[in-house]
Amino acid sequence: MGMGSNGELKYEISQNAYIKLVLHSLRHKTAAVNGVLVGRISPKDDGVVEISDSVPLFHSNLALLPPLEISLIMIEEHYVAQGLSIVGYFHANERFDDVELCGVAKNIGDHISRYFPQAPILLLNNKKLEALSKNKERSPVMQLCVKDASKNWRVVGADGGSKLLLKEPSANVVLSDYISSEKWKDVTDVDDHLDDVTKDWLNPGLFN
Repeated sequence: MGMGSNGELKYEISQNAYIKLVLHSLRHKTAAVNGVLVGRISPKDDGVVEISDSVPLFHSNLALLPPLEISLIMIEEHYVAQGLSIVGYFHANERFDDVELCGVAKNIGDHISRYFPQAPILLLNNKKLEALSKNKERSPVMQLCVKDASKNWRVVGADGGSKLLLKEPSANVVLSDYISSEKWKDVTDVDDHLDDVTKDWLNPGLFN
């Protein structure tokens, strides 16, 4: 299968990449936050995008393009040596019950798809996140959004579960543990780094 339309691609996200993004959104619960997905097309199967890492970006002024542009260049430069690049965008809305893709998210998604045409947007679903503590939610607490043939963003519907995969089945169990131990307090984003360069947006100690 060649690089077909986005509808055919599957996106597999590693546990650390996934958890880091959710913890970032919990650290800034009353704000919209965003991040980028880092990875590559699977060498084994070109129908799969492997998301092996993520970088928490901003918790304020998400719509400003200059800091975004600087960040994307910085992130690309860091990961290129590992054969990885930016492959998608993560967004969490400000309002808890808001599961719509806003204009800002679409604009940044468009921007990132210049780097990687098959880039998805992963949108945090707070209802699923809240259900984590109550039950054994096995599916990702994010909704997959892709560009359709007419270049419009759309949420991949009920069948989306098969398109966005957690690489480790235990990811939500580990996420729950981290939430109950308030691990989200330890997350650093690019915003923090731009304020204080001693703060490391790579979050090297987060999963130790």
